[in-house]
Parts: sequence; structure tokens; C-alpha cells
Amino acid sequence: MLTFPKPDIEQFFQTLSVQDFVLSPNEKQLVVSSNINGHYNLWGMDLPNMFPYPLTAKNQKTHALHYAKNGDFLIVGFDQDGDENIQLYALEPSGGSLLDLRQKEGEKHYFGALTDDGERLFYTSSKDNPSYLNGYCFDLTTGEETVVVEGNEAIIELIDVSADEKSILYSKHFSNSFMPAIVKTNGKDLSLTPPTDDEFTVTEAIFTTNDSIYFTTNYEADFSYLARFDIHTNEFTKVLELEGEELSSIKYDKTNGRLFITSTSKAEDRLFVYDLQNNQSKQISLPIHFIKKLIVSTKGSLYLLGEGSTQLNNIYRLDIIERNWEQLTNYKIPGVSKEELVEPEVVTYTSFDGLKIEALFYRANEERNNGHVIHWPHGGPQSSERKYFISLYQLLLNRGYSIFAPNFRGSTGYGLKFMKMVEQDWGFGPRLDNVKGIEWLVENGYVDYDKVFLMGGSFGGYMSLLLHGRHPEYFKAVVDICGPSNLFSFIDSVPEHWKPGMHKFVGDPVEQKDKLIEDSPSTYLDHMKKPMLMIQGANDPRVVKAESDQLVEALEKNGTVVDYMVLEDEGHGFSKKENEIKVYRRILEFFEQYR
Repeated sequence: MLTFPKPDIEQFFQTLSVQDFVLSPNEKQLVVSSNINGHYNLWGMDLPNMFPYPLTAKNQKTHALHYAKNGDFLIVGFDQDGDENIQLYALEPSGGSLLDLRQKEGEKHYFGALTDDGERLFYTSSKDNPSYLNGYCFDLTTGEETVVVEGNEAIIELIDVSADEKSILYSKHFSNSFMPAIVKTNGKDLSLTPPTDDEFTVTEAIFTTNDSIYFTTNYEADFSYLARFDIHTNEFTKVLELEGEELSSIKYDKTNGRLFITSTSKAEDRLFVYDLQNNQSKQISLPIHFIKKLIVSTKGSLYLLGEGSTQLNNIYRLDIIERNWEQLTNYKIPGVSKEELVEPEVVTYTSFDGLKIEALFYRANEERNNGHVIHWPHGGPQSSERKYFISLYQLLLNRGYSIFAPNFRGSTGYGLKFMKMVEQDWGFGPRLDNVKGIEWLVENGYVDYDKVFLMGGSFGGYMSLLLHGRHPEYFKAVVDICGPSNLFSFIDSVPEHWKPGMHKFVGDPVEQKDKLIEDSPSTYLDHMKKPMLMIQGANDPRVVKAESDQLVEALEKNGTVVDYMVLEDEGHGFSKKENEIKVYRRILEFFEQYR
């Protein structure tokens, strides 16, 4: 009888992934951003043939992917090794050389819309306005460019353009919890929502006709709903509301006169179809837990990119008549069956002030359980832990580590009020939510304090550092991935277009100086005595390398054991397979070393 070894890290990370995809207008070609060769590139799939062929050799993730409606070319956006300075290109459907469209070194260019005839590109850029950005219209035929929206009081983003090109839809990003939307038409700016003193967001908006806009918003509500704005009458109408759920993504099926709407029901997504004629909605069953992207073809077919806790990112097509999902890609972990993977249990506990906190608890199989729990505060912080597929989780679970991932105050999916609780309070309420989660684990017999590891990235890295500094007795060892260490230097070093909103998001360095000192991990250096692994991308524009450098230097002077990994060709995360494997192998070795 042959006995095979435990799955190695390569089996969990030598997996393929779809980062983004787009469909040709004739529905004969899928173009996917995938890491088939270890780096993200664009690949074509000629339907119904599923075998991919290369289109680019850029070796970078895409930040824009759009097929011209005439089918002649694609608009694609790339940065360089995670620096997030996005440049826009055109690409033939057969692939090959990239044609420069909008480039400027050190600047960002965000795709907005392409006109139906494929001749005018609308986009947002940091050039000439690094703090608030401007919206531009670039004529691909003549090379002429005009500014169509100027950012002045908030960051602007072009969202959509009406078919007759007389109206431009854009948003104003004051903060993550205050994002109104505006339609510019006939020289006037019209708000999609009536006047109010309350903050709210417009998540997504689209034209269904030249005069009609459908959008999702939490205007005068805690949870987002579907609304409509009529440009001709200047009328706002609430259309569809689902109690306790956030309506987010919407896609228009022009052929059949309906909308496909994504609803966030805490840890999972749901999908609805809404008939614009009879104003009725029906739920559509899903093959996955989380929807990353929806596309409606010109024929009315629905394509979905999604994943689940035990399902890798894959593309699916819905047979509208049979209501069956066909899986078009089949990415999975080699040598590991789905039955070997672990689904999380959704649990609820009470925080210090009575607030109910939901968490995803991945429990290692009994025969493998080594008694240790890894506490994982998520990034964002205005984001949430969902039923994503995370290779690192499944690797650690396979090796006997359980994982506890709370959606502390500030997380999305629980209403606007809950989301705003982290603003100007990074280090008190959210920190104690995490502490109470660990205490809940101990009190219920899931783990002992001497068997808790701590790990997080971005805001989760910040929270890991802060928890280490303020509650070191709760943890055995700590992993920080690109987490801010000093809130003053963090506020000062973020990208220029982030800075106008940082006072509301994090705090005012002058008026709230004492609060920011209290909430900075660097304040508690003398308490950080547990072994640490710190990981940083050299090109990270959000949490710059200096944030980690200064902390590592100070900790080493204090005698703390710190293993510091710097990835020279990465930014805020890991886009290259060899780097991902290197980092996650070191994380596993770190936990094994101190277990």
C-alpha cells in the first residue's frame, strides 16, 4: 500500500486563479487575467473551447479590462510590480503588443467608460490634480482630450456615460462612508439623491436609458437598497429593499429589460434578478459563496467570476432557461480533494459594550487539530471577512491550525452605522472587539491563551501590532504583513489622493494628537516581546516600506526577535506566485518554529 506525504505548500499555492475576465460582444471569446505561467497575464478562451492561449506577457495584474462593443479591441490597465500607478493600453483580441493610450510616469489612470462606437475613452487620472483627480474624455481617433469633471472638494471617479454621451455619471469620494453620486448633464450637476445632512454612499450606478439611472445606496438608511433617478424629471425613487442585507453590484440586461443584483448577506453573497417591467425580483441560486464579478452578454447570458471557502476562483455561465450553472474554468488544488478542505462556522459573540460581533471560525479537523488557533483581524478596515477561498487558510488548517476571523466594528456588510464605528477610532473599539473574540474562544474551551498566534495584513497588520503591544499575554507569536506602525507617519505617507480623507478616516494629527499616540503600535514597543515575522512589499504605496523599517529597527534595539522579509518586486500584497510561495512557506515555518 502506497503512503503519500502530506500536501506540501506548493500543492496549495501552485494553483491557478482568475483575477478578472471580460467577454467579447459576440460571446465567442473570454479574456481572463490569470497566473497560468506564475505571473498574471491576459489569456484568451475561444468558446466553447476552454483551452487558454496567451495574449500578453506583461507579468502584471490588470487594473482595468474592457471589451469595445464593436469587438475590435480591449482597454486594459496595468501597474508595475504593485506600485498602483495604472497605465491604460489598447490590445487586439488576438493579443500581441500593447498600444499606449494614457500613460504618465508616477500617475494613476482609472478606466471609466468607452463609448459604444469605441472612439472616446472616459477615465479618471491623478495627473494635474493629485489630491482630487480629474475626469477626462480622450478621443482615440483624433488624440484630442478634454477635462469633463474637475475634482475639488472630494476625490472624483467617472462611473458611466449615457449612450447619447450627453450625461456623465460620477461619484465624489469624501470617505468610504460618504460617497454621493452626481450626473453631469446639460452643463449642470444633478445629485442622484435629495439634499440631506447625513452621510451615505452610492455603491454602484448605471444608465439603463439616456434619462434613467439605477443605483445602490444607503441614503437615509442603514443598509443599501436599489434606487432610480430620472434625469428628465429630477426624481429619486426607492425601488427594492431587502431587510438586513446590503445591495451592492448591479448589471443591466438590456435584451430582456432586467437587472442582476448582488446582495451581501454578511458572510455570503446572494443574487437576484429584477424585472424592470413588472417590478418583481427573484433569487437565483449560486454555485459559490462570493461573487467577484458579473457580466451580462448582449444575448442576455450571465457570466460570473466567484469563489467559496472550499472553491477556488472560477468562471461560471448561467443557462437562463434551465437555471443551471456551467463551470467554464476548473481551477483547484492539485492532490487535495474538496472534502479535505474546511468550511468556516459563522459564530456570534458579545463585545465589551454589548455589541454583537460575527466571526468566521475555521476549525481544523479533529484528527489534525494541534490545539492552536490563529487569530486573523482582516484588512480594510472598512471591509469584511467573507467566505473567500484563501490558500493560506487551507494550508494552515491542513497542518492542524484553526483560524478565527472576526468582523469587528468597522466591517462592511452590517450596515452604515456599524461601518462608521472605526472612523477616528482605529485602536479602541475594534481592538477590544478582537480581544473579546479571543476571550470567547478561551472561555468556550476552543484554545488556551498560550496557544494563540496572531496574524494580519494591512489594517489587520496594524491591529496585530497593536494587539501585540497592548495585550502581549494573549499571544504566542505575531505575523505582520504591511501593517502601519505609527499613525502619524502613516497619515503623512499615503498616496496624495488619500490624504484629503485621512483626518476623517484615521484622525487629525493636531486636534487628536493624544488619541493617535494612544492608537499607534509604536507607542507600545517595550511590550512587544513575542517573536515576530514582518513582511513588506518594497513598492507598497499605501503602507510604505518605511512604516515597517522604523518598527523593525526599534524592536531589534529592544531585543525583540524579528524576522523581516522585504519583497523588492511587490506592493500592497503579492501578485507573483514565487513570492506568494516564499512568503507563505515562511509563515508556516514560523508557526511551526514557535508551536
